[in-house]
Amino acid sequence: MEHTYQYAWIIPFLPLPVTMLIGFGLLLIPTATKNIRRMWAFTSVLLLSITLGFSSSLSIQQINGSSIYQYLWSWTINNDFSLEFGHLIDPLTSIMSVLITTVGIMVLIYSDNYMSHDQGYLRFFAYMSFFNASMLGLVTSSNLIQIYIFWELVGMCSYLLIGFWFTRPIAASACQKAFVTNRVGDFGLLLGILGFYCITGSFEFRDLFKIVNNLIHSNGFNSLFATLCALLLFVGAIAKSAQFPLHVWLPDAMEGPTPISALIHAATMVAAGIFLVARLLPLFIVIPYIMNFISLIGIITVLLGATLALAQRDIKRSLAYSTMSQLGYIMLALGIGSYRAALFHLITHAYSKALLFLGSGSIIHSMEPIVGYSPDKSQNMVLMGGLKRYAPITRMTFLLGTLSLCGIPPLACFWSKDEILNDSWLYSPIFAIIACFTAGLTAFYMFRMYLLTFDGNLRVHFKNYSSIKNSSFYSISLWGKKAPKVVNRNLFLLTQNTKVSFFSKDTYQIDHNIRNRMRYFSTYFRNKYTYMYPHESDNTMLFPLLVLVLFTLFIGSIGIHFDQEGVVDFDILSKWLTPWTNLFHGNSNYSVNWYEFLTNAIFSVSIALFGLFIASIFYGSAYSSFKNLHLINSFVKKGSKRTLSDQIKNMVYNWSYNRGYIDIFYIRVFLMSIRGLSELIQFFDRRIIDGITNGLGVASLFIGEGIKYTGGGRISSYLFLYLSYVLIFLFLLIFFIST
Repeated sequence: MEHTYQYAWIIPFLPLPVTMLIGFGLLLIPTATKNIRRMWAFTSVLLLSITLGFSSSLSIQQINGSSIYQYLWSWTINNDFSLEFGHLIDPLTSIMSVLITTVGIMVLIYSDNYMSHDQGYLRFFAYMSFFNASMLGLVTSSNLIQIYIFWELVGMCSYLLIGFWFTRPIAASACQKAFVTNRVGDFGLLLGILGFYCITGSFEFRDLFKIVNNLIHSNGFNSLFATLCALLLFVGAIAKSAQFPLHVWLPDAMEGPTPISALIHAATMVAAGIFLVARLLPLFIVIPYIMNFISLIGIITVLLGATLALAQRDIKRSLAYSTMSQLGYIMLALGIGSYRAALFHLITHAYSKALLFLGSGSIIHSMEPIVGYSPDKSQNMVLMGGLKRYAPITRMTFLLGTLSLCGIPPLACFWSKDEILNDSWLYSPIFAIIACFTAGLTAFYMFRMYLLTFDGNLRVHFKNYSSIKNSSFYSISLWGKKAPKVVNRNLFLLTQNTKVSFFSKDTYQIDHNIRNRMRYFSTYFRNKYTYMYPHESDNTMLFPLLVLVLFTLFIGSIGIHFDQEGVVDFDILSKWLTPWTNLFHGNSNYSVNWYEFLTNAIFSVSIALFGLFIASIFYGSAYSSFKNLHLINSFVKKGSKRTLSDQIKNMVYNWSYNRGYIDIFYIRVFLMSIRGLSELIQFFDRRIIDGITNGLGVASLFIGEGIKYTGGGRISSYLFLYLSYVLIFLFLLIFFIST
């Protein structure tokens, strides 16, 4: 067993050969490397599968009761300073490594088809493999410095992948926004690491926890300074996990390819901040006020993310705000000391949200041929509807992911979210009320997303069929410079002056006269109208969805076990987390009375069902009486009479659609103020500093020129000037003396 642990260091290095070989191949033999590009996808999946096998083996050993293992080797030794690198294998590392590799494999398989027509195919897999290596290195790190190194590498990969389609200005701006926002958190993290090194003299986790505990018991350090350092460490987690107020980068990060959103911004990279807080929880729990602050940030993020998702039209942005809200639940659980519930929800949410993001990619992939290759159209839920007839497998998987996130039993997220809600009641009734209210909002906006996408009729309209035959429906570079513009301009455009609002039910029917012309696009191997109509994705995209559905259905079983005495016992998860849960609860045998469990479950499920019911009323096709009502447009027009209910709806819609005005606040307070200060400094530098310097030079020039003409060589002239200066000086002296 210990022999196996010693070789755990290869886990983060296994995905690296793909990145290195692709890089050298594109540099030295680009043509040959591109000709065998499918081989690189297979190699990426193979190496990550080997990593999964290794991680699963270590995880099984942890479940069977193995102790925490740490292996170190010296990197730098200088007098009293010693820096060691190594790997730490414990339940938290096992959970994260299995999570990263399983989701990573599914995303890589999915990406092979999704990115197959993109000219950046090889670059994509190089970035993805490097990201997987960096993330695995982060979760196996044994000290804060090692975590910070991989933390920055993960951020760099995120920057490259968000801006993957860098020819689009909006994607370039999104990756810059993510980079700058995360730099705020990374700077705080670095200061916190250095601060705790000043306190403890060590970067190692074990030494850090032990020394801080001893100092607290002996009252041997400044608690205010320690609290400040802990807050700075938490700032890094706030930025990376998109917690308020540094969450603004996550929705814009959806400009990257959809597989990136599934891997980085749903299951792994945004979980890095959660991982950091979970890793440092023994430190945070002994420092005053830190846990309260973590729970406060978590509950604010829970509510804010849910409210901002209510009126989003972009399917990926809506899922991004949902991710933000669910990460807030996990942060809330960590803040109230519910370590087991936090990691349980981290697991269940990661698989469910990866399923939803990949499902959204399948939807986007099927919509692109009919609305064009613009994300504003292919990701806009206003243009969708009725896709259940064209993509039944995607619809089924998306529905199960939606119900899981809503907290409907027996799906995965029900068990973990229910535990967080129960623990929040014990911590603070106010936090519990907000968390339960947000659970209802989650059910509402998630089912709204499902109904807008799959229910009703397709809300697009044929406008022109000309010039379609010579156009290609699959671009060599999706949304890049070579994307076909003909499809965007002439095919399936919305009716002019059409608005779909918060509760709107408008539909736009397809012109059925055009159907006979679509036969041109049918092929021998595909059903008729496959390329023109929304169509089901290929098998290589459906396979990961079906596998993730299995995780969504059964992953909750790791945290539940029904015995014969009517007790819900969190059995497997307790064994997995035993070394850490003992630090917080003293006993890892966590059980809930059957009656208490049913009571809490009925309450939480009732809230979720109520949210589903409200969404069905406003968006479900079964409620035909609402189809032609403009519930928002009727009162947003100027001059119309507004009731109190209309004003509330308008306020909620504007708050959600405008992202809570937080981006506007940052633009006006930070960007505009910094720009104004920069312009003021530039004016002072150019006009004042440079003006004085240039003025002295000009003055010296004119004085020198003037003096040059006074030097005629005549002594009488010099005496005359000298006497004149003396008389002027005497006159001024007498004047001042007399006054």
